[in-house]
Amino acid sequence: MSQPLLRPIQLHNLVLKNRVIMAPMTRSRAANEGNVPNELMVTYYTQRAGAGLIIAEGSQISKQAVGYVNTPGIYSEEQVAGWKKVTDGVHAEGGKIFLQLWHVGRMSHPDFHNGELPVAPSAINPNDQAYTPQGFKKTVTPRALSIPEIKQIVQDYKQAAKNAMDAGFDGVEVHASNGYLLHQFFNSTSNIRTDEYGGSKENRARILFEVLEAIQEVVPMERVGVRLNPSLHGVFGMSLDENTMPTFDYIVEKLNNYNLSYLHLSEPFTDVSAVPHAEPNIARRYRPIYKGNLIINAGFTQEKGNAVIEAGEADMVAFGVPFIANPDLPERFRKNEELQAPDKNTFYTPGAEGYIDYPSLAEAEA
Repeated sequence: MSQPLLRPIQLHNLVLKNRVIMAPMTRSRAANEGNVPNELMVTYYTQRAGAGLIIAEGSQISKQAVGYVNTPGIYSEEQVAGWKKVTDGVHAEGGKIFLQLWHVGRMSHPDFHNGELPVAPSAINPNDQAYTPQGFKKTVTPRALSIPEIKQIVQDYKQAAKNAMDAGFDGVEVHASNGYLLHQFFNSTSNIRTDEYGGSKENRARILFEVLEAIQEVVPMERVGVRLNPSLHGVFGMSLDENTMPTFDYIVEKLNNYNLSYLHLSEPFTDVSAVPHAEPNIARRYRPIYKGNLIINAGFTQEKGNAVIEAGEADMVAFGVPFIANPDLPERFRKNEELQAPDKNTFYTPGAEGYIDYPSLAEAEA
């Protein structure tokens, strides 16, 4: 019997050769004036084309959306052309690749915006660190978005999704997770608006469904994924309250109305077993609610990944850090080989070191 992780799966009209998904990971290698994907990135993603699906790193949908140094965008012609080389490389190796669409909201810094404030649902400082061109700096209090600005951001997501398809991606993932802009709308600790985007859970979730409706005009829903992190706590200024889980229950239930490629959920990044209002078992909670394809992520090993699929709690498992040092991760799983350890010092540094110089099994044996 083959390992559950290595069995193929069909996402509507897209067939994945295995269920080992490469999670989107910021690697800060687009170190150039226009944040354009470069040859290093072509090599990096092509090396990892053995994944059932690569979800490429979060890419800002506009200049306003940026919040980390040297991250690629998907709003300029040059960026689209750069990403096209990446998708061509992955497809030439028989891989499938989606692009994660990203707006960091308040997790940005004036250094990225000519001294202007970052934007958010409400003017609440996350009291965290922003990764600027001058290194880590304390976040500032953002300014609250106006309704016309929110409508513009929805259109920016739509345009970014179209650009991604023009760049040859097989689909897109809407990043509504990890304390970034859409997630900031969902939580009543970061969203204290009193208009149609605040207050009730329906209002706080409204922007996500407006984004999906807009994207649907340019990309079929079966090529769109959504990422959520319901129990994120103590990271990027996010905290849980009595409204958090009911809001995510509502969102996940309503996502059943959209014929999504998949829903991508993260287990808590920190131990929330003693945190009031938290859900420590995300896959277990949402598998009965969500009717479509489910990806689960956060700290999974080969053994745990096989077990969660076997238990029917998820259909696929997204691996992040293991893919950094193991470009041929599914092959290593197939042969039950030991994994190489990554060098944390080179996670976000420019250049090839710690990015494209980890050998595959075949290279290591040779």
